[in-house]
Amino acid sequence: METMLKIDNIHVYYGAIHAIKGISLEVKQGEIVTLIGANGAGKSTTLRTISGLLKPKEGSIRFMEKDIAGVKAHQIVKEGISQVPEGRRIFAEMSVLENLELGAFIRNDKDAIREDMEMVFHRFPRLEERKEQLAGTLSGGEQQMLAMGRALMSRPKLLLLDEPSMGLAPLLIREIFSIIQDINKTGTTVLLVEQNANMALSIAHRAYVLETGRITLSGDAKELAASEEVRKAYLGG
Repeated sequence: METMLKIDNIHVYYGAIHAIKGISLEVKQGEIVTLIGANGAGKSTTLRTISGLLKPKEGSIRFMEKDIAGVKAHQIVKEGISQVPEGRRIFAEMSVLENLELGAFIRNDKDAIREDMEMVFHRFPRLEERKEQLAGTLSGGEQQMLAMGRALMSRPKLLLLDEPSMGLAPLLIREIFSIIQDINKTGTTVLLVEQNANMALSIAHRAYVLETGRITLSGDAKELAASEEVRKAYLGG
């Protein structure tokens, strides 16, 4: 498998706070890779840096052999990376349909956009049922589906998912994770940040463990799930 994303020794600051301290990782085409770790470990900061919302002070980020460190966020979307942000960030005062249309803002291939809209509705039937409804009136699970559907409308090569299970009931979490696997099987590479380490490791191919801005462990997801160190720290025993 070809390396799609390669991060080499990035350092990211929030003012004087050194949030990311020399992280290096890679994501190969077709994989689900997960970043796990406690709150404040730097998982979301890493995604925000990849998607152009933050700029690293040092280090490189290469996507499809192109250096994208410091490239503006809308340009990153054009390169083929789309993020589903923590907390959904849907446009509450717009309809479900309008939110999805906004996901395709970089595109002008109308027929293909229509096809992708149908694909999103096929994958998330509840969104089709509620397409004229204001997005802010959807349940938490439906808003998560909308945020994922909106990201898919840009036809990403790499999908960044930031805490997709946050605030959802266990049954819905299983449904969302099943959809993530389905998205991956149909050809989209996934980089997943997730507090629910059990669920993340159960669907990922490989994983990285972050602690206070550094990677402390990495490897095959199933092997990490079986590791005593990881079990004690993140999997409840």
